[in-house]
Amino acid sequence: MRRRVFYIPGYDPFHPRRYRELYRTEALAQAAISGYAITVSARQGGDAFGWRVTTEMEGVASEAEIEVLLWSDIVRASMRQGVFDTYRQLWRTVRTYVGSGAIFRLAGLRKGPTIAALYPILMLLLQLVVAIGAGVVAGRLLSVALPEGGLSVLLALAAGIGAVALVLWQFRRIDGRLYAHYLMHDYAFTAVEGGAYPQLLEDRLRDFAARVSEALRGPHDEVVVVGHSSGAHLAVSLLSDLLRAGQGPRDGGPVLSLLTLGHVVPMVSFLPRAQRLRGDLAHLSASDALTWVDVTAPGDGCTYALCDPVKVTGVAPPDQRWPLILSAAFTQTLSPARWRKLRWRFFRLHFQYLCAFDRPGDYDYFRITAGPLTLADRYRDRAPSKTVITRTASGYRDLP
Repeated sequence: MRRRVFYIPGYDPFHPRRYRELYRTEALAQAAISGYAITVSARQGGDAFGWRVTTEMEGVASEAEIEVLLWSDIVRASMRQGVFDTYRQLWRTVRTYVGSGAIFRLAGLRKGPTIAALYPILMLLLQLVVAIGAGVVAGRLLSVALPEGGLSVLLALAAGIGAVALVLWQFRRIDGRLYAHYLMHDYAFTAVEGGAYPQLLEDRLRDFAARVSEALRGPHDEVVVVGHSSGAHLAVSLLSDLLRAGQGPRDGGPVLSLLTLGHVVPMVSFLPRAQRLRGDLAHLSASDALTWVDVTAPGDGCTYALCDPVKVTGVAPPDQRWPLILSAAFTQTLSPARWRKLRWRFFRLHFQYLCAFDRPGDYDYFRITAGPLTLADRYRDRAPSKTVITRTASGYRDLP
């Protein structure tokens, strides 16, 4: 089996070597648990970041070339905001989700990701309250220390404003532990165009589609596109564009597969200007040119677990085929000890789909991306999870 894999990260500003190292360490851990051989090595040549994988599973040798489709530069640019600009983002984002009614429909769909969306808002407001409190204290202390007069008032006011700015800046410095600014930038990036993709992202999706199209003309057995978190809906749009342009699989060439992990599709598709994504969901869900499997887990509070992204958006066509929705079932596929260790580490759990399971079920990221079976063959007789959510919840269902 020869495979080409394209991985689309979520809203992540980090260098792609992070994903290579994650793949390498977790693949070795899964191989030790599951009893197969896997080797991860540097990719030779090429103009994109990736790595090579060779495996032997059930006596069958396979190889894969994995490439990260980068948009981290766009993410970093969107995060270059000052502290006070972040509060402007907060206001615009709240106005978008509340004004459109999307937040209330999202809350009725799954509580976990809604709480995750509210967290940065509440945390940033708490930080603002603390900063204002520090400013009031600083101003009063200085006004007491100085003689009465107009200059004293101005100095006390300046001290108060300075204290507010200093406290907010200190909170920003430790955001690597709090994630308030990071998550606010994430949700603001989604909301800035009311659910439409910014032009920079549209341009990048065209570049991605060209990479996948080229791979579909190559000497592979399967081309797999993996979209994680925000990367899931980008993968849907990428492949929808590809198929509409007539650049999908050809007879005798590699088959095309889509694996979406930990999706947050409703956060975008429920917004008023997300007609593009809604159209892509409807188109791809009825296509016979690919296999689409969606994996989430109720234990992941940052995803719309077991929500059919097409049906809950209200754009499912009569001939819908995809996605096949499966649960990673963290409480079953992770040992009790491992689950206790991870259950409150919400962001780490959101990446568990890319990691090893110490009680693996039928979902194994490394078998899918580097094993001997195509995605279609692996899940050919697999029924969807029994608790899939299919009720329409979006208030916006218009298409392009």
